[in-house]
Amino acid sequence: MDTSRHPGFRRIFAENRLTLGLMLPIEAYEGDLPPLERGIERIRRAEELGFRALWFRDVPLRDPEFGDTGQVYDVWVYLGYVAAHTHSVTLGTASVVITLRHPLHVAKAAASVDRLSGGRLVLGVASGDRPVEFPAFCVEIDDIPERFRESFFYLQRALEEEFPVIDSPLGRLRGADLVPKPLLGSIPLLITGQSGQTPEWIARHGDGWLYYPRHPLFLERLIRRWREWAAEGEPGVFKPFAQPLPLDLAEDPDTPLEKSRMGIRVGRHGLVEHLEHLRRIGVNHVIIGLKGSRRPVDEVMEELAEEVLPRFHM
Repeated sequence: MDTSRHPGFRRIFAENRLTLGLMLPIEAYEGDLPPLERGIERIRRAEELGFRALWFRDVPLRDPEFGDTGQVYDVWVYLGYVAAHTHSVTLGTASVVITLRHPLHVAKAAASVDRLSGGRLVLGVASGDRPVEFPAFCVEIDDIPERFRESFFYLQRALEEEFPVIDSPLGRLRGADLVPKPLLGSIPLLITGQSGQTPEWIARHGDGWLYYPRHPLFLERLIRRWREWAAEGEPGVFKPFAQPLPLDLAEDPDTPLEKSRMGIRVGRHGLVEHLEHLRRIGVNHVIIGLKGSRRPVDEVMEELAEEVLPRFHM
């Protein structure tokens, strides 16, 4: 699709630029279940402060051993609710597990949110990473790479084509059409991690890549190859690279960067330096997660908005 026309995509992605969004829930908490009381209040404040995107996770089942159930609410129900309480912020999924959902259900929900939000949805999709979920949905782990591809193409065609003829192991579609269609005829599809596919396949078929925090030298080499693979598949088309960043922002702005299992702990001066380096190596969007914050998240949001966002959201 022509992503340059899509409001949600344009707000967060541009060549040689980096923007910042927030992972939901916007909350600091221990364990795997977050408190939910102040969700919409903080979401509205995040939009007011200028964070470019809010990112929703698709976690059907609670697995305490995994340690994180996301925003708890169903991803599509919550997207509809948040869309009605916001105006301009991009709404992203990081990510919808399309191996556990029928692509027609995903397409129907995604197109509905896209329409109701005025084209603000950016759809991250994934193959899933929680082993306990696959048997619950009667999905064989060995089938996941192929099931991801089948789901991806089925979803894409259902969104973009009128009365498509689809013959897939996931279903045969003839003589019927999915409505509504997206506002601009399609929705940007970002592929998460490898999802059982080669990087070349991801670059050819995805509109962007959601990857994981890695050592900057590794990321620099990977992003360089990503640009080459994308150019081979669709010359002249910009395909962004995005990543999450679990953050514990220290009160002392000069606190040096320290890595941990949960992400990084750093003062704002080191954070700006780190983000600037990510921008230079080609990262286009960073999704900040505050689950491990030792400071009140409202205080952290305000500091980021005052001292960090203006350096990147120009």
